[in-house]
Amino acid sequence: MKIVKLNAIDSTNSYLKDLARESNIENGTVVIANFQTKGRGQNDNKWVSDSDKNLTFSVLVRFKNLKVEEQFYLNYVISIAIYNVLKNYVPKKLTVKWPNDIMSGNQKICGILIETTINKSNVKNAIIGVGLNVNQENFPDAIAKATSLKSILNKVIDRDELFEKILIEIQYQLISIKKQEFKKIKNEYETILYKNGVPSMFVDSNESQFLGKILGTSITGSLRVELENETVKHFSVKEIRFA
Repeated sequence: MKIVKLNAIDSTNSYLKDLARESNIENGTVVIANFQTKGRGQNDNKWVSDSDKNLTFSVLVRFKNLKVEEQFYLNYVISIAIYNVLKNYVPKKLTVKWPNDIMSGNQKICGILIETTINKSNVKNAIIGVGLNVNQENFPDAIAKATSLKSILNKVIDRDELFEKILIEIQYQLISIKKQEFKKIKNEYETILYKNGVPSMFVDSNESQFLGKILGTSITGSLRVELENETVKHFSVKEIRFA
C-alpha cells in the first residue's frame, strides 16, 4: 500500500478523492493526516479531532464486481476490521453502532465515512475514511459522548503501531468482499451490533420517539426494528436514531 502522510489537510477523504480524479493512483493508496480542518462524518456531521492525537486517514479501494446494491457490505467489513483491532485494546463493552460507529459502552470511539464512485450498476471504487480517537482526552460539549483509547486505558497509545494493525486488518477483511461472502459478513457484523436485541428508545425522521428492539439488518442493509405491537419495520440511515 502506498501511504501519503500529511501534516494538515481539510479532509483526507476529499484529498484522496481529488487525487484519484486527477491521477491514476494505485489501488490501496492511503492518505493520513495529523490534523483535519474540515473532517467529515456520516450525514454531513463534522469530525472534530485534536492535532497529533488521533488517527484520521482514508483508503482508496477499487472493485471489479461489487454491485451497487451490495455496497453497504463495505460498512460491515470496515466496521468489523476496526472492531477486531480495538478489541485487543478494549476487550469489554466494544460494539458497532449501525451502520458503522465503533462504541465503547455508550461512547463513540471511532467513526467511518465511505464514499463510493458508481459506474452503471457497479461500484467502481470506494474511499474509506476513518476517524479514531486515540490519545485525545478532552472533547467539545457537542460531542460529549465521545471517548478515546487513552481515556479508557489511562495510557498513551502508539498511533503508528495501531495504524499499521488497522491497515492490515482492513486488507484482510476486504477479501471477504472480493469473495462475495456476504452471508458470513452479515452474520459476523450482527454479532457485534450495538444494542442488538435490547429494547431501546428511538427517534424517527419525524422526530417522534418510539420503543423498539433491533433484530439485526436486512439483505439491503437497512436496520430491522421490532416495534411494541410486534411488527417489524425497516429503517434506512436517515430514518432513525437512538433517542
